[in-house]
Amino acid sequence: MASVHFEGVGKVFPDGTVALEDFELDVADGEFVVLVGPSGSGKSTALRILAGLEDATTGTVRIGERVVNHVEPKDRDIAMVFQSYALYPHMTVQDNIGFPLRMHREPRPHIRERVAETAGRLDIGALLARRPRQLSGGQRQRVALGRAIVRDPHAFLMDEPLSNLDAKLRVEMRAYIAHLHQRLGKTVVYVTHDQVEAMTMGDRVAILREGRLEQVDAPQALYDRPATLFVAAFMGSPAMNLLRGRITGNGVAGATLELGSARLPLTKGAAGLGDQEVIVGIRPEALHPADRGAPALEGRVELLESLGSDVLAHVEVDAAGVLAGERLEAAREIYGGEASPTRPSSARVTARLEPPVRAAVGESVRLGVGPERLHFFEPRTERALAAG
Repeated sequence: MASVHFEGVGKVFPDGTVALEDFELDVADGEFVVLVGPSGSGKSTALRILAGLEDATTGTVRIGERVVNHVEPKDRDIAMVFQSYALYPHMTVQDNIGFPLRMHREPRPHIRERVAETAGRLDIGALLARRPRQLSGGQRQRVALGRAIVRDPHAFLMDEPLSNLDAKLRVEMRAYIAHLHQRLGKTVVYVTHDQVEAMTMGDRVAILREGRLEQVDAPQALYDRPATLFVAAFMGSPAMNLLRGRITGNGVAGATLELGSARLPLTKGAAGLGDQEVIVGIRPEALHPADRGAPALEGRVELLESLGSDVLAHVEVDAAGVLAGERLEAAREIYGGEASPTRPSSARVTARLEPPVRAAVGESVRLGVGPERLHFFEPRTERALAAG
């Protein structure tokens, strides 16, 4: 096994496109780290640089203690699993799995032994005589994993390996790969655009945006304590509700959050933020039906989505909203002291509620939220300020 280290890695393509900028990441020996982000964030480029399929423009890449910037891919002792299964259609499952060993001129008895052992780990021992066209998508992905495992490499690199599978099979394969990592104990660097995969599979998750690392931490820590507005909006399904508000008050009288017409009391810790405009983040599960007379967000129910165990209520409130990923041009005008005609006067928030939901579509509802479950972000920098 081996650790993986990116040290100030940058990548600029010949056309001037900056794919990575000063990328720093340390992956411990045996750790499962997920690189996640939207399309164009640089996650696949980072993986390809680690694999040797792309050259870094700047910085250093190490596997263990060895600098591998100029080491050929075949000599890095890593195995890569691609989005496409990349199986040879004319070969049997046994020959596909054993192909890397044949390329290294391993003895045939050793190849047969290693293939049988690997197929047993993956529960595909009964499929060794079949060809790829005779397999399901999940079986093909296991064969692709087997071809990587059979070499017993120092680290596994996986580039969106589940994106071609249907939803049910993705759930099964997520659990399978996570369990396989526990059994093998190998270092895994896994790329995905799916934040659910990131949350459920990784020991740590690194979130990239426009070629830069936004935050890296344990999945639950990213969800509970996002460092930036982008991370807050990206992690979670349904996404965090983002609203524009203002904190008023002081440490003696207590702080209040103004969200449209709503006035919500805050904890003493929030009073230290002083009077200022903020972006407020509220997770859907933090909202709940408010008691009569209690401070609340009031709005009209626009849509109810029943998921069986809970209901997603989409409610129009009179607080100004923020779109995920929006660069807040209108907000910058507002916070610079100028009124902006483009500022929205209402926003739709999502609440995850327990059934039954008493209000129907078109009716008014009052939603409460505990002050300790609020997230605050500075509008210009988009950095987290503090939890309420």
